[in-house]
Amino acid sequence: MVFEPVIGLEVHAQLKTKTKIFCGCSTEFGRSPNANTCPVCTGMPGVLPVLNKQAVTFAIKAALATDCSIARQSRFDRKNYFYPDLPKGYQISQYAAPIAEHGHLDIETEEGGVKTIGITRIHMEEDAGKLIHDPIRAKSLVDLNRTGVPLIEIVSEPDIRTAKEAGAYLRKLHAILKYIDVCDGNMEEGSFRCDANISLRPVGQKEFGIRAELKNLNSFKHVEKAINYEIQRQTLFLEEGRAIVQETRLWDPDKNKTTSMRGKEEAHDYRYFPDPDLVPLIVDEKWIQSVTDQMPELPDKKKARFMAQFKLSALDAGQLTASLDLANYFEETISKLTDIKQAANWTMTTLMAMLNSKNLDIKCSPVKAPAFSKLLMLVEKGIINATTAKIVFDEMVESGKSPDIIVREKGLEQVSDHSELAKMVDAVIRDNPDEVAAFRGGKTKLFSFFMGQIMKKTQGKADPAIITPLLKTKL
Repeated sequence: MVFEPVIGLEVHAQLKTKTKIFCGCSTEFGRSPNANTCPVCTGMPGVLPVLNKQAVTFAIKAALATDCSIARQSRFDRKNYFYPDLPKGYQISQYAAPIAEHGHLDIETEEGGVKTIGITRIHMEEDAGKLIHDPIRAKSLVDLNRTGVPLIEIVSEPDIRTAKEAGAYLRKLHAILKYIDVCDGNMEEGSFRCDANISLRPVGQKEFGIRAELKNLNSFKHVEKAINYEIQRQTLFLEEGRAIVQETRLWDPDKNKTTSMRGKEEAHDYRYFPDPDLVPLIVDEKWIQSVTDQMPELPDKKKARFMAQFKLSALDAGQLTASLDLANYFEETISKLTDIKQAANWTMTTLMAMLNSKNLDIKCSPVKAPAFSKLLMLVEKGIINATTAKIVFDEMVESGKSPDIIVREKGLEQVSDHSELAKMVDAVIRDNPDEVAAFRGGKTKLFSFFMGQIMKKTQGKADPAIITPLLKTKL
């Protein structure tokens, strides 16, 4: 029997507010344990929550960016469960009346097509705290700094069928939330994390199978690996006639496998009921319009504009708009350039290779966009060639100097004097008679040998646009 995976994702994204969702405590990451706490977020008797308006505005932005319908009235509920890092004994969330529903994202499939993934709902809630397990003693410590940090949970429809599709959906959603500046997207700090629900069913069957939930996956690579493992595990169980148990499982990246954590709860296990301390949330048309007016250009529109305005391929435009910071860097770089394709190639290869080797984000690049633009302008004007430009770029990375200063100090200006280069071409042909004879005998690949000899004589500074036709004529 052939089985079909059915996958739905629940993404928890921390909102970039300065204070928590129901109190005035800071949301700053990395403070000493329990420094960002007060009687409200630690659940002391007699305190009352007050909703953070900025968190609602950010939730509206996320809803608009994913084509969701925004509820004019929503409400907060109490989700009751006990865990040591949940000091109130319940989490304030939205259940029956979320702030947004019925949206979608379009992703590119492995075959190059486009697939629409539905979004069931977006709801607001508060984050829980964090348990820190002592590696020496049999104890766990509680840090409540994260308690009360505002979240949106974005729940997809079960439209995903492969781990690759799940990865594409998450990367697209991650990019959108960073574009609209509501979430910093830092997966290592837990700002963007994912739960995946996976079940299998025979191909052609409409009913869903029994699902397993994978909790708190915090990298795209781990999500894809965990889903693939879970598909293999459930397939083996079904082929052997064993029952799939509805449960919550954890991904172990060291062993590359999922392990059972606990039985999966149903909604009624949480005993949801409206939070009596919070009035219904009313979002009027004026509020929605003010947020709409602030919306930036989203990834799909930016990609289409890059293709139309800069005559870039879909692949290049997709890479350059994968993050807002990279797109902004590129546009600043090309503002005074004419060879856009060359700038795109340099950005996607030389610049990105340097950042990846140093594990840096584009915002932390040691070569800023104006300096990068100056370097490419020197190439455009023929002052240096591409080979020399890479030498200059490496020096810019290490010293932080401007490219024109490096070129002047090191005497790297390109040799463009026609008569001088003609003499060098003559000398190279005169010094290599055997290679000349072989070239004229049909071994045309030796042309690169002669180019290399000329570049060696000029320390890489010869203008290829001049020596190439010269060399062809002389040979």
